Amino acid sequence: MNRSNQDDYATVKYSESVGITQTSSDIPEKFALSQNYPNPFNHATKISYKLQNTNYVLLKVYDVRGIEVAELVNEKQTAGSYTVDFEASNLPSGIYFYKIHAGEFSDVRRMSLVK
Repeated sequence: MNRSNQDDYATVKYSESVGITQTSSDIPEKFALSQNYPNPFNHATKISYKLQNTNYVLLKVYDVRGIEVAELVNEKQTAGSYTVDFEASNLPSGIYFYKIHAGEFSDVRRMSLVK
């Protein structure tokens, strides 16, 4: 079977995470997950957190049944303060929870989506 060169490789494109902003590179005294703002919110809100040291960060949103509805962060990040934009226009009104894991730090907060 004769194969062309284009069958021998794949192109992988790198894309930067959208909606994650490092707001400060100052090292905070401790890990923290802040309450989203605004809360309650209509279609979009901001979630802020602080990392005391470089860690792999996982930030997810769940509905009241515990079903994951969004993965906002899934990457290694350096120490500092961050803000993530959460766009929820495709979700129904209700109570949602967002949970962060960063090394040994874990926290959960509640938010309300009102349309």
